[in-house]
Amino acid sequence: MPHIARPEGLPGITSGFAFRPETAKPMRALAEVLLRGPSSLTRGEREMIATLASTRNDCFFCATSHRAVAAHNLDGEYGLVDAVRIDPENAPIGGKLKALLRIAAKVQQGGKNVTGEDIARAHGQSATDLETHDTVLIAAAFCMYNRYVDGLATWTPSDLQSYDTMGAQIAREGYLKPLDRAASPAVAG
Repeated sequence: MPHIARPEGLPGITSGFAFRPETAKPMRALAEVLLRGPSSLTRGEREMIATLASTRNDCFFCATSHRAVAAHNLDGEYGLVDAVRIDPENAPIGGKLKALLRIAAKVQQGGKNVTGEDIARAHGQSATDLETHDTVLIAAAFCMYNRYVDGLATWTPSDLQSYDTMGAQIAREGYLKPLDRAASPAVAG
């Protein structure tokens, strides 16, 4: 049961965005820049960072929706995304992404958990200062997004196909455009 009255039939963060569009605009813009803007990290890699933080925060809506966006940015590789979000150290990814995911996992626990050794390890794997910065900001932003979704007790669909549909739209069109009603599982027709 949601904690406050919001527009009916909108899942997760979309209901909060509909409730308060003036706060939705900068939150969507931040996600657009971090996850889709110019970067030496691919969109799929950045989405996996968001998915890892959301998974570790136990935010089903964000973890599942960003899992789908990541997979759609990685040619449908749900297996790779799941390997990364469950056990990044043993996932079939490069050393740079593993080092960045270690940093993201520490940010999820608390920013002060990131050490100079973590940064040196990432730099040793050719991570740039910008990639390190963006990893920290993605993980921190998703802690906020996750708490926003769960703190309002938003409606969270359990049907994985609905997340795949949302993920496909976001991968294609980005975060600035609200979800199509057809992409929202509760608003059919």
